[in-house]
Amino acid sequence: MKNVMFGGFHGNPNIGLYGFATDKFCLLGKEIPSHIAEQIGKVLEVPVIRLSIAGTSMIGVFVTGNENGIVIPEIAFESELKELHHHKIKFTIIDSDFTAFGNNIVVNDEIGFANPEYGIKSVRQIEEALKIKLTLTKIAGMSTIGSMVVINKSGGLVHPEADEEDLKILKPLTEGELMTGSINFGNSFVKSGIIVNNKGLVIGSKSTGVEVADAEQAFGIVRL
Repeated sequence: MKNVMFGGFHGNPNIGLYGFATDKFCLLGKEIPSHIAEQIGKVLEVPVIRLSIAGTSMIGVFVTGNENGIVIPEIAFESELKELHHHKIKFTIIDSDFTAFGNNIVVNDEIGFANPEYGIKSVRQIEEALKIKLTLTKIAGMSTIGSMVVINKSGGLVHPEADEEDLKILKPLTEGELMTGSINFGNSFVKSGIIVNNKGLVIGSKSTGVEVADAEQAFGIVRL
């Protein structure tokens, strides 16, 4: 993988809060300008769909998923569901008080880890929707695991306070190595500044040279 883009819009470098990507598509919030959305699509080598979830552009906060589909909160609007249907995006609505699935869950195509406060009903629904086995755990003593871990098949980046035991727990998520690091000049919640798949990486525009290099190493990027 060699595609890298420094992302942000209107001075906001937290691009990861506004997007979710697989190797088939990228969902972006409607606030993302069309020219930036087009660039992101080229970097990730997938079609881009701009939409809202629950009336907001915070796609990365509310959505998680894998190649088997995505999960979205019950608070999503009917018009948004129609938009997903229109683009043939497979989705499942999950009824849970913890609606920020992107912040609370990290998955690959077989397993996932989630906030321990999810109830058994929600866990079973998510497992069935994404065809995975979900484990409830904290990382670095915190529950919002989805905001702290970003992966692709080549590796992943994890909150800098994660210890060796945390990395050992998370290791089955990726075929490559997990690294700790930050984004956007010291932001420890790495999901907020990253959109990645197995084809490319979009990284927050405020990220330092060291942070960019760490992310490139973590996600297996070799720029030519």
